[in-house]
Amino acid sequence: MTELSPARSASIQEETQDWLEKAVIGLNLCPFAKSVHVNQRLRYVVSQAATPEALLKELAHELLSLMRADPDEVETTLLIHPLVLTDFLDFNDFLGAADALVEDLELDGILQIASFHPDYQFGGTEPEDISNYSNRSPYPTLHLLRESSIERATETMADTDAIYEANMATLEKLGLDGWRALGLKVSGG
Repeated sequence: MTELSPARSASIQEETQDWLEKAVIGLNLCPFAKSVHVNQRLRYVVSQAATPEALLKELAHELLSLMRADPDEVETTLLIHPLVLTDFLDFNDFLGAADALVEDLELDGILQIASFHPDYQFGGTEPEDISNYSNRSPYPTLHLLRESSIERATETMADTDAIYEANMATLEKLGLDGWRALGLKVSGG
């Protein structure tokens, strides 16, 4: 069984933070991310899970931990899992189990999970389509979010659909060459 060394885990976290800073915040793909990052209320967890079952157990632990945490200390969690679900279709299939887990833990309406993957591909797009990059991360990642945080953030916006539209416009303007110029470790395209 492969296990990540502490140095490799630290490197994975650094690459993910670099992606967050350069793409998510730098390109303003999520207008709510900067505050959480700057105020250090984002928890990074680099998983040692090597099977979907082990990841599901760790996801349960992290969901419950986030639920119990003071939002002023930990508002959101990135569960980065580089050893499992590296194939996008397997990852995508796992998301149903992740959502079912939220319901099983009776956290539906309290917490939710967003997904990011190096090979993320929206339905109806080609793999190299720049729109897929809005959800491309260096490693498979589950983003655990508080519904209350999302509600507070969206109260400040008249039209949350505008976020998606702005992201697509930003990515189209940037193009694949511009994305590559960011120097991020993200596959696909």
